[in-house]
Amino acid sequence: MGDDIARPFCISVRVYYEDTDAAGVVYYARYLAFMERARTEWLRQFGLSAAELARSEQVLLAVRSVKVEYRRPARLDDLLCVTAVAVSVRGASMTLHQNCLRGEELLCEGRIDIACLDAGDFRPRKLPPELARVATFTDIPARRNI
Repeated sequence: MGDDIARPFCISVRVYYEDTDAAGVVYYARYLAFMERARTEWLRQFGLSAAELARSEQVLLAVRSVKVEYRRPARLDDLLCVTAVAVSVRGASMTLHQNCLRGEELLCEGRIDIACLDAGDFRPRKLPPELARVATFTDIPARRNI
């Protein structure tokens, strides 16, 4: 995918007290929750949801692997931009690149591998066509960008 096509989707996330440790620094695992929210909203911008895909297509989207690099700490009351962009799509999986930024400052970045599984037996299953189109940015206009 070219850089001109794969523009990251971004949601705003405010850091609350519950996200931090005693020093007011965001606990490392909370970044994974922030990234999950961004992936969920990334799907919603195209009119898709994990719950609807489970109901209508009998598929589940499961995190297969995560690699996160922590660069700088986020702190209590920071407003973060959490991004999501698909960087590769294969038959039954896709990889997203995600960042957490404070303004222009990169705080952490992640690579998330998502597997598409059959809801009945949890075996790998080809991505539904509408999800594959969204992930490869073909013929699907975004409805909103939070």
